[in-house]
Amino acid sequence: MTDAAFWVHPTPIGEALIVVTDAGLASLDILDRPAEIAVADLAVALRTVPVPDASATRSVVTELDAYFAGSLRRFSTPIDWQLAPTGFAAAALRVVCDVPYGEVATYGEVAAAAGSPRAHRAVGSACARTPISLVIPAHRVVRSDGSIGEYGGHPERKRFLLDLESGHGSARE
Repeated sequence: MTDAAFWVHPTPIGEALIVVTDAGLASLDILDRPAEIAVADLAVALRTVPVPDASATRSVVTELDAYFAGSLRRFSTPIDWQLAPTGFAAAALRVVCDVPYGEVATYGEVAAAAGSPRAHRAVGSACARTPISLVIPAHRVVRSDGSIGEYGGHPERKRFLLDLESGHGSARE
């Protein structure tokens, strides 16, 4: 069993719940519910109760702040994949990690790169279920017609992130 720590950190798109383990970043979730409930759910999935610890999450917080300031283009935070989907969904998320800052890929392009060219819907599901938003840049995956999609019911967050990366927005706006 791996010990885990968490911290809630403000971002321009909402409060981010950051959970780290000895292996790396296990969850980064922009909260839509009380942090206590999200932490309790993660405790079940992790089989350990994350404890509040700002120092354990400091490197992730530093990178998040740099990303939103426009000075970080690729996260170096190690990822703990234990809560991520498995199988094709895991392969798709690893491909998503390679979509460069400021660029987008379609769900179909990610599916093809992950080895199943017709599995674009599965890519959408994998992006929607990633436990590590931003660091796994699911916001960089768009529909084949160029529309951005729902982004977990928050297309405004996805638009903000895409605008930030394209230089058309900033955390200060």
